[in-house]
Amino acid sequence: MPPARRITASKCTPVRMWLNHVAMFARKIRVEYEEDGQRRPCPLKWLDNFSMRNFTNASVFDDTLPIADGVMEIGKKVPLDQLKAAMEDWFRRKMYLSKTAKLIVSDQ
Repeated sequence: MPPARRITASKCTPVRMWLNHVAMFARKIRVEYEEDGQRRPCPLKWLDNFSMRNFTNASVFDDTLPIADGVMEIGKKVPLDQLKAAMEDWFRRKMYLSKTAKLIVSDQ
C-alpha cells in the first residue's frame, strides 16, 4: 500500500462556487409600525413569520428575506404597495398589529 500523501496549504487552491449569479434580493426595505405616536421597527419574528408563510398564494412575495428587526431584502419585482397591504393584513390577523397601528414600508 502506498504511503498517504500529505497536502499542504500551498498546493491547495480554494474553489468558489457561485450557485446564483443574479442578485435575487436587490432592494433593502424598512418595515416599521406606528402606534401611539411612536414609530418602531417590526420585530424580526413578524417579518420571518410573513416570509415563511405562503398564505397569499402570490409567488411575487417569495422573493422576501428578513434580515433584522425592521429590515428586509426583496426582489426587484416585488411591488411595495402590494407587499405593504399583504403584510398589514397578515400582521393584523396574527394580532401583531392593533387596529389603530399603521404599517410603514419604504425603500432604504
